[in-house]
Amino acid sequence: MSRVVAALLAIVVLAGCATGTGNGAGIVVTTNILGDITRNIVGDQAEVTVLMKPDSDPHSFGISAQQAARLEHAALVVYNGLGLEEGVLRNVRAARDAAVPTLAVGDGVIGDADADPHFWTDPRQVAKAVDLIAERVIAEVDGIDAARVRANAAAYRGRVAELDTWMATQIAAIPAGNRKLVTNHHVFGYFAKRYGFDVVGAVIPSGTTLASPSASDLKSLADAIRRTKVKAIFADSSHPDRLAQVLASETRLDVRVVTLFSESLSRREPGAATYLDMMRTNTTAIVTSLQ
Repeated sequence: MSRVVAALLAIVVLAGCATGTGNGAGIVVTTNILGDITRNIVGDQAEVTVLMKPDSDPHSFGISAQQAARLEHAALVVYNGLGLEEGVLRNVRAARDAAVPTLAVGDGVIGDADADPHFWTDPRQVAKAVDLIAERVIAEVDGIDAARVRANAAAYRGRVAELDTWMATQIAAIPAGNRKLVTNHHVFGYFAKRYGFDVVGAVIPSGTTLASPSASDLKSLADAIRRTKVKAIFADSSHPDRLAQVLASETRLDVRVVTLFSESLSRREPGAATYLDMMRTNTTAIVTSLQ
């Protein structure tokens, strides 16, 4: 066979691989928080590809054509759902239309399509997610050891339970009257409900960072901060804190602006390289700021 013919055959084979879904290969996860959780569950049983890079905004990040193709050739796509990944939802839908199994974790955990998508701020919701992911991996991904996946899931779920206990203990040091949250957007609703906080408001009065506050929104929130004597405004690490700083200045009080890793894992210090690290770092920052 000539080199030219061999090359042409190779192109045909590659083209076939690019257009047919087959049985799929590997697990593709949209957000890095879910990617970390999924990797802990799957272990070495299957390849896990995470689309969202550290220090990104899950509401707005996009993917390349190559990554989109990978979605359509996966054995399973794991995504947050509840409208979180606004920049890649069309790609997830395209994968689903190509008969790729998909798991909307937030929809399964919360059970309400219109709910707040930031369920991971409550570790108890993450414990539910662990079981959902494990069982779907077992059902959809060929060649894995189901017993090992379930054992990995049980071990990680135990670490999540330990995290929840630790967080509750740390937060107990905050006086009840100081448990008031102002954040850059509405991201800590599940956290607030779990640990007894009042959400006074958000700089961006929405569940997505793609919205924008008006001047009257900022004035109303500044008035609420003065009225409730909020001690800190918590800004997300993946966004500039300019609006939070403006708001703090508007209150004419000694209000700190504190950075949290609320929507993305991070390469920055202190640690937020994993979900467990992120939650511990955030808890420490909140407790220190509100005591």
